[in-house]
Amino acid sequence: MLRNIFALFFLFSFAMLHSQEKVGYQIKVKIDNFDQQELYLGYYYGDKQYLKDTAYLAGNGWFYFEGEEKLPGGLYLVVMPPDNNFFQVVINDDEDQWFSMDTDAKDAVNKMKIEGSADNKLFYDYLLFLEEKRPEADKLKADLEALPEGDKKREKVEAKIKALDDEVMNYQHKLIGQHPNTMTAAIIKANLPLNPPQFKDDEKGMKAFRWARQHWFDNINLADERLLRTPMLQQKVDHFIQKMTVQHPDSISQAIDQVLEAMRPAEENFKYFLIHFLNEYAKSKIVGMDAVYVHLGLKYYATGQAPWTEPDQLEKIVDNARKLEPLLIGKKAPDLLMETQDGSHMSLHQFKSPITVLFFWDPDCSHCKKSMPDMVKFAQDYKDKGVAVFAICTKLVTRDDQGNLSLKEVNKCWDAVKERNMDVFFNTVDPYHRSRYKSVYDIRSTPQIYVLDEDKTILSKRIGAEQLPEVIDFILEKKAKEARESGQ
Repeated sequence: MLRNIFALFFLFSFAMLHSQEKVGYQIKVKIDNFDQQELYLGYYYGDKQYLKDTAYLAGNGWFYFEGEEKLPGGLYLVVMPPDNNFFQVVINDDEDQWFSMDTDAKDAVNKMKIEGSADNKLFYDYLLFLEEKRPEADKLKADLEALPEGDKKREKVEAKIKALDDEVMNYQHKLIGQHPNTMTAAIIKANLPLNPPQFKDDEKGMKAFRWARQHWFDNINLADERLLRTPMLQQKVDHFIQKMTVQHPDSISQAIDQVLEAMRPAEENFKYFLIHFLNEYAKSKIVGMDAVYVHLGLKYYATGQAPWTEPDQLEKIVDNARKLEPLLIGKKAPDLLMETQDGSHMSLHQFKSPITVLFFWDPDCSHCKKSMPDMVKFAQDYKDKGVAVFAICTKLVTRDDQGNLSLKEVNKCWDAVKERNMDVFFNTVDPYHRSRYKSVYDIRSTPQIYVLDEDKTILSKRIGAEQLPEVIDFILEKKAKEARESGQ
């Protein structure tokens, strides 16, 4: 009996100790010279900032941010209304998230006192170090700018600047080496500049550029989910895609694959950037960039690599990608069998012209009416340069009040051709939509323009009538250059 009592006592004591363990997070904040009753905890997520928590002033003068689950690692913001000034907080997944911050609204960094968070202590020691060095750096920079080129004193000032830079760099590398797993180290490392070697015979800088591109992510772990909650990761990735990559769909797709593959171990990073890239290129207005959207849709979404996507949304993305895939620049345009006004038929592939402008239009479309004078003038100006317009009016048969099929709408096409001097085009219709051109060419609105070569390969698309002369001139000039080079 006595043994059972001791056993029960041991279990009770263990339960009491366990219940006192700290769970979730509690961040106590005290701010001098701050008279508001509310305080906000925000965080970075990609290229945006969001509100995570609100704390209210307690009777003891402290604000308490609390939650039952630990905060995901990242760089957070304590935001002070009404001006929304803020100071930063580092959150590490591996560290106890019960700590306090005591500071002054007028001088948050210099007056900051941290209790209970080694990472934040490290972070603010680093910020204080930078604050101490900033006046010296500013003075040296001003001294250098005041000296004229060729002045011997410049060497001495430049040497001091280099010494100061080395001191800061040594501090950073020492911190990273001694505290490699901290959020502070991850932030500092992500912001370190690359140090490329000196290349010989590199007047245009291409060797240095290729080196920088190859080593662009040396200082940032793309699979660190904490970095998604900082501004650095998005900036680094976007710069790589937009500035360090040739702006051609194939090159961009390859670069995105490289980034996503490196992020794959971090599910949240992989998910965020796959969605980011898909949306970015779905709305791109740059001709040909829909190829990136198609690549992402077919490689990732169509193969089950985006399991978070709702079934109906997934079906929409994949279906859209599959519809666009045959219409990408460089693909052979799908053939269409169309009908002329006299009832004869002509297929797009049978239509002979060195360059064909495939033009979808509607006589009742306001944009079509506005662009038609430009289209007519273009056709007249370029008809002797091997360019022809294959025009498709998108009107279809309808039913009258008695339910009989009527060509009333289709006849509007021929009336408009006559009224708007469109006889310079090769004009066609498909009254019964037997060719399914609206779905084949993804015609959701008019006008739509595709530029095709002699073999009906798509050279350009989704451009305005006013852009046609510039696009065609470029194509003609390129063809002429290729002809000259092949003749040499």
